[in-house]
Amino acid sequence: MSDVLEFAGVSVVRGGKTLLDGVDWQVREGERWVIMGPNGAGKTTLLQIAGGRMHPTRGMAGILEEVLGAVDVFELRPRIGLASAALASQIPEHETVLNVVLTAAYGMTGRWREKYEKLDERRAFRLLHDWGMSTYINRRFSSLSEGERKRVQIARALMTDPELLLLDEPAAGLDLAGREDLVQRLANLAADEEAPAIVLVTHHLEEVPPGFTHALLMRDGAVVAAGEIEAVFTEDHLSNAFDLPLSVQRDASGRYTATARR
Repeated sequence: MSDVLEFAGVSVVRGGKTLLDGVDWQVREGERWVIMGPNGAGKTTLLQIAGGRMHPTRGMAGILEEVLGAVDVFELRPRIGLASAALASQIPEHETVLNVVLTAAYGMTGRWREKYEKLDERRAFRLLHDWGMSTYINRRFSSLSEGERKRVQIARALMTDPELLLLDEPAAGLDLAGREDLVQRLANLAADEEAPAIVLVTHHLEEVPPGFTHALLMRDGAVVAAGEIEAVFTEDHLSNAFDLPLSVQRDASGRYTATARR
């Protein structure tokens, strides 16, 4: 089994609708993956399975050398860092930035009566510092800008020193400056040899940070192409995934752009 993710014939059917259709996919330690595809392609569903938050209807989903259905997901989930809009919506409006990150140590989204060690507090502060948010530790999470919230969410996802980091559309809703700041920070994370395996979901080629190594293209719940990023982000594969003739460019820094072919 792959040391991070190994999916074999993974399908998800809900309400008679097929959300994933026979997905085969492997992620190994040290790899940085991008999942792309149009709305409804199955990207977030795939990420939910990778995070141990949904079981497939059919097929085998191996996560960190465990198999969904044969492992206690409450023991598995702390080994996985997740940043998503769905998780952020569970954070109480009054919660401080420091507590948003700190509570990840107990797998909670709001602080209650639990006590934390100084070691946990120092780690939370250090992560917030790394993501440019250390001066906001006493601010309410609800008072932050969208870009600031995204950085706090990623710091939270890294709190437990996970073996796998899942980022569901981390640049969604950001303006140009916020997007570029986040892309650079994610590029720095991707370049860190001590960082966990990373899987990032996005709709936009421009949001893919330099240093990501692999890509998975999806359409209608199925895999269009998967493998090393240069072999996947081709005009043919991307045009097929988005059902639109596309012209694709890659600059010297490794950033991609795509425009409709005229």
